[in-house]
Amino acid sequence: MADRIPARALAARTPSPTLGTPDPIQLHAAAHNALGTALHHLRQPHVDAARARRKVMQALAALRGLDTALSLEG
Repeated sequence: MADRIPARALAARTPSPTLGTPDPIQLHAAAHNALGTALHHLRQPHVDAARARRKVMQALAALRGLDTALSLEG
């Protein structure tokens, strides 16, 4: 059987694009998804506040990026 490389190892090696302006639609979607996930964690019978807090921080980072992207466009 051939050696297999785990997908997460390949993802770690793949460079993310850092040039250009981030897409505002993707940033909005990232913020929306992160907040939805945070609400999901808070609505569970066993509330996971730490995970919800991390997701809220991700959403805030996406919103800050959205603010930056929109200020660069206008």
